[in-house]
Amino acid sequence: MFLLPVLPYEKSALEPFMSAKTLDFHHGKHNQAYVDNLNKLVAGTEFETATLENIIVKTTGKENQSAIFNNAAQAYNHDFFWKSLRPVGVVSEPSAKLLERINKYFGSLENFFSEFKTVALSQFGSGWVWLAEDGEELKVIKTANADNPLTHNLKPVLAIDVWEHSYYLDYQNRRADYIEAILRNILNWEFAQDNL
Repeated sequence: MFLLPVLPYEKSALEPFMSAKTLDFHHGKHNQAYVDNLNKLVAGTEFETATLENIIVKTTGKENQSAIFNNAAQAYNHDFFWKSLRPVGVVSEPSAKLLERINKYFGSLENFFSEFKTVALSQFGSGWVWLAEDGEELKVIKTANADNPLTHNLKPVLAIDVWEHSYYLDYQNRRADYIEAILRNILNWEFAQDNL
């Protein structure tokens, strides 16, 4: 049975960049619904005791298992997103090793921020924006709906949710402001380093 992951910080820990009210709805309602739906869908199947990663890989692109894929991937993506954020006041900087790779593939940290924001704004409708590893290369990619880097043989490093429910209570239709707030203030670089 899958469980809703406990947030790695208090619901108010991301304010003013993400409100406790947003986290209450996003984590407590949306994320919980994906976990609950997944448990119902996999009961009595080969996926009942599988990992989320295993379910995602085995069900991707299979129309008859799209509901299982969508709920497993959304459960995985959200858990990754919560860990990609850090509480306000906790200092987090890219390590020297990570910054060297960012400079190599994006030119500078500022260029990385700019590219991430551009990709996030170009995602039409619901989806995700990721820093992902492709072999040695780091790249910023977007995925629609529940899709994620695992289905493209890429390794996720960081994620930002660009589904409207992730920012509408705090930013209304200002996705750019939401992305900027996360990139500049609450991105968890230690989590990124741990994924490399």
